Amino acid sequence: MNNDFPFNHFLKVDSSLEKNNEKTRINSDLKANEVEKDSQMPLFHNGFNPSQNQESSSSSENKKLTEIHKKVLNSLKDLINPQKYNAFFSDTFFLNEWCNERVTFTTTTHFIKKMIENHYLSQLRDIVFSLSSSRPLVTIEISKKDDLELRIPPTSQINDKISSFLLPAHSNSKTVKDATFRIDLIPSREDLKDQVESQVISHFNESNFGFSIDPKKTFDNFIVGPSNNMVVASAKAASKSPGKVYPTLYVHSNSGLGKTHILHSVANYIKENHPTLRICLISTTDFLNDMIDSMTKNKMPEFRRKYTDLVDILMIDDIHELKGKTQTQNEFFYVFNELHNKHKQLIFTSDRPPNEIDGLEERIKTRLSWGLVLDIQPPDLETRIAILKRKAVTQDVYISEDVINLIAGSIESNIRELEGSLIRLVAYSSIFNVDIDVEIAKEQLKLKNTISKNTKTLETIAKAVSTYLKVPVPDLRSKVRTKMVTFGRHVAMFLSYNLLGSTLHEIGLFYGNRDHTSVMHAIEKIKNQKLNDPELNNTIFEIERLISLG
Repeated sequence: MNNDFPFNHFLKVDSSLEKNNEKTRINSDLKANEVEKDSQMPLFHNGFNPSQNQESSSSSENKKLTEIHKKVLNSLKDLINPQKYNAFFSDTFFLNEWCNERVTFTTTTHFIKKMIENHYLSQLRDIVFSLSSSRPLVTIEISKKDDLELRIPPTSQINDKISSFLLPAHSNSKTVKDATFRIDLIPSREDLKDQVESQVISHFNESNFGFSIDPKKTFDNFIVGPSNNMVVASAKAASKSPGKVYPTLYVHSNSGLGKTHILHSVANYIKENHPTLRICLISTTDFLNDMIDSMTKNKMPEFRRKYTDLVDILMIDDIHELKGKTQTQNEFFYVFNELHNKHKQLIFTSDRPPNEIDGLEERIKTRLSWGLVLDIQPPDLETRIAILKRKAVTQDVYISEDVINLIAGSIESNIRELEGSLIRLVAYSSIFNVDIDVEIAKEQLKLKNTISKNTKTLETIAKAVSTYLKVPVPDLRSKVRTKMVTFGRHVAMFLSYNLLGSTLHEIGLFYGNRDHTSVMHAIEKIKNQKLNDPELNNTIFEIERLISLG
């Protein structure tokens, strides 16, 4: 285990354990009083501690640093979960230097330093900028060993404490070596099924992000298709020029179609290309809870200031959750006006357009409609296939075309469910050490009933193509090679392969006993033509709709 992990911070070591430590015994006569005084004092510039020399000419400077340090910690308490604050800032995080060009904090271990830099540095910068007349460079360093020597118990004492902590409560064993445990190393089939379920549940729980930004959700891994291309283009434009091109952007769709992915993509793009801008990505529920917490603590001015003075890009997910919450709507109205007047970027998502949200005040509906209002439609078949293939690549697993086509043709309205189905198959394949074929996919995803209800067959697809293109079914299945008939036949073959997962031999047999190479040529031709032909995309979309209806 990494020696940097702050055991002493998370485990309160009993001071009586220090009697066996030689270094503590040597220092006890010399520094007993200093330990008692210094253990509660923060480190300051050049390692100076005010209690060591209260008559020093620098005492006023250190007093000022102490006051600023308290302000920083109080601000962090308001922004960070209490458990996280106690873990990474309480008694471990100190102000060491404060000037116009540079502000330096120190912390006790490399582990805590890394955690703060990875997760809380942006909040820390915002606090420093709000307290400073300039925008100094904010850095975090490790406290010098000499400064920490009196604070940190010896490693041997920490290990003793860990050993006692790990012993079972009911055990009379005095050491870990004496304790016995029974471990069943052979999982049952039910255990293996539980592992599959846990991976699927983990996939669906990835949507709960709170204030954090998910680095895995970017524009680069968002699959663009006819159903979402306008939204993606607008979100990219807003990301490149926040607050200027589309200062207010409102995206609505049914659940699971990528709204939250869009928000995180915007946040990640701005974070990388506009690092000085302050981003707040939050759900409506978290906004509500933050407001209630501020009200109970009589800190509403701080709440308003946080969202109006410390935010450059405000993104709120599921804004329809404001319905019926009068006080929250009042605060949102205030925040919206302040940020809009300051030309900040505002982005909201919902499951419906603003004017269709019942229980929302008209003034809120009006403001949400001020900017660009766009919707995301369910993805077409090609987009669903592309999503599954991309997910398979990220999972580093091979899934056959037949299985991918089966999933894409059976799950049409929800991307999260689409990806969840693939996650389930990948987990099943890994845990049970089997290759996924169509039959296993049908069994695990319970697709048999779905397909039987839908009654998609080669015949129904041929009829849908015939109806839309006005080409008789017998001509499609014949040897006729006129331009329109050939085009219709190629489209029908393409849809039969992608919607049904039929084999090339089955399709060729149905359409005039053609060989598999002719069928593959037709499928590839339509597939390549779709890439640059919006009219063909629309034709296939309409035929798919006819198939789903009939």
